[in-house]
Amino acid sequence: MNAHHKPGLIGAAAAGAVLIMTLMLSEALAATCFTSPQQAYASLLAQETAQLQARTQTVININRAGEGELVSLHGIGSSKAQAIILYREMFGGFQTVEDLAKVKGIGQKTVEKNRARISVQDE
Repeated sequence: MNAHHKPGLIGAAAAGAVLIMTLMLSEALAATCFTSPQQAYASLLAQETAQLQARTQTVININRAGEGELVSLHGIGSSKAQAIILYREMFGGFQTVEDLAKVKGIGQKTVEKNRARISVQDE
């Protein structure tokens, strides 16, 4: 018999495959269990601190960075990140870190606050 005569078998097989995939995914995403609320809170603080350190220590190439990376810089929101990308597209890459101040809405103070985290070439 062909598949057109037994739709229930195909549906059951597909449902079984979905169930197996769901179980595998939920096991992969299972959260760590904690013995106390204090332990859970400490773990969350540690994760937050690690994420903050990663964001504040990563050097960003302003000639290649996308909006998501650019907004991690101090004083750079979505609109300024888009302005940086537009500037690059219109005028080419930045030659120096100081050239970032040529972008409308970004001043020398913003450049100085981010100087340690930005570059114009891959390192």
